[in-house]
Amino acid sequence: MKKKFQFAVAAACLLGAATVSAQTVLRASHQFPGGQGDPRDEMVQIIAREVKAADVGLEIQVFPGASLYKPNEQWGAVTRGQLDMTAFPLDYASGRVPQFSATLMPGLVRNYDHADRLNKSEFMDDIKALVEKSGAIVIADAWLAGGFASKEHCITSPDTIKGQVIRAAGPAFEQMLAAAGASISSMPSSEIYTAMQTGVLDATNTSNDSFVSYRIYEQVKCLTAPGENALWFMYEPVIMSKKVFDGLTQEQRDAIMAAAKKAEEYFVAESRKGEQRMIDTFTEAGVEVVSMSKEDFDAWMEVARESSYKNFAEKVKGGDELLEKALAVD
Repeated sequence: MKKKFQFAVAAACLLGAATVSAQTVLRASHQFPGGQGDPRDEMVQIIAREVKAADVGLEIQVFPGASLYKPNEQWGAVTRGQLDMTAFPLDYASGRVPQFSATLMPGLVRNYDHADRLNKSEFMDDIKALVEKSGAIVIADAWLAGGFASKEHCITSPDTIKGQVIRAAGPAFEQMLAAAGASISSMPSSEIYTAMQTGVLDATNTSNDSFVSYRIYEQVKCLTAPGENALWFMYEPVIMSKKVFDGLTQEQRDAIMAAAKKAEEYFVAESRKGEQRMIDTFTEAGVEVVSMSKEDFDAWMEVARESSYKNFAEKVKGGDELLEKALAVD
């Protein structure tokens, strides 16, 4: 009887070990602050919660705040299969895939409704094909509007940027701003606060949510909100390693995609609230808040067409055709 009991206990232990070993654990990394209401962090958290609830032997551990990988390291890690998932500003990888600069092209996206239409276009089909060719897949779309902020004075028309050192997030914006007379200092959004605090930066471009999450209101005098004439829109999707995704069971892949759909639906609703949240936060902090007029926007676009648009069309493989597909979306 004692031997039978011991055998039963041993069998139960083995079964428990098998159950534990069957649980696949994925790692998700991103640069944005965790637990502070940033919708990009919450997108990834939603995916983790929904996948766990699906009970398909899959768990996602989330590492926010660049605690696992530095911002610019995430693309290489996820495409090599070293990192499983990330919420990633795609233009950060434009040094490796120049076509990604189109996802932060001045004035290319005018508002969130336009971004939604763009997601269903040939332009985005081409962008996602390049993502997959590189070794990753997009599981959830995310576009964020953004603006300017400065320690010196309000940035509205192109002449207001002259002489300022600014962070711009990607090559296309950097080319336009340099053409308008700015000096450029490149860095991820997570480094803006310190760069302003130490005098490295006078001004910056970033998304509405990053302006709040990174407390940029503590360092600047004036914020230029997107308003009716948004010049800055950036694509920041949730992506997965293709190698990792393909290695999961069909049930697990289905659970991830269902979770990603819920995360995207949340983001679409939440991102539209981001501008007012940003304006309220900066106003409460005593920062002047302005927006660009249609004349300001048109003046910037004239500079952009002769700098970033021209450069992209002429120097990036397939750039002219890619821009045509994007601009064809009303």
